Amino acid sequence: MTYQRFEELPVWQEAMRLAEGVYDLTEQNTKRMSHSLRDQLERAALSVSNNIAEGFERGTTNELLAFIYIARGSAGEVRSMLVFLGRRAGFGDLKSEISNLKLVAESCSRQLRAWAESLQNSEIKGQRHLNDRTKSSAEQKRRAEAFQKELLNRLPADHPLRRLPEESA
Repeated sequence: MTYQRFEELPVWQEAMRLAEGVYDLTEQNTKRMSHSLRDQLERAALSVSNNIAEGFERGTTNELLAFIYIARGSAGEVRSMLVFLGRRAGFGDLKSEISNLKLVAESCSRQLRAWAESLQNSEIKGQRHLNDRTKSSAEQKRRAEAFQKELLNRLPADHPLRRLPEESA
């Protein structure tokens, strides 16, 4: 699937859930947290989605990869601060909320790692590197793959050329 806007990316949506959850936590507990901890936690949480967005908009795969890793680092920073909060006296009543936020941050990290791995193994250099010839070649390849898939789907289910869905995964 090709995404046209970063807002469509599942990992960006998850990162926004993380930022919203962190802001909910910090806004409801302003008296219990130091200003500097609150500020750092909020900035790191928002940094995950912001770096995904910035990398997506840059136009090259190398730049996108750099921002994916920055976003992943920010997700780790959020997790670290949440662990710190969970260890502090006076935050025991927030264990469940902190634990849930750590799970969202971990989900962001896993998705970002998988995305980075797929990009590192890709021949795609990015939108900025596309010219008419490369666009035409990519479109021709996409059409050929769609045609091949359509032909395979028309074969009887027991045909040797037709793989079962679990075999092609």
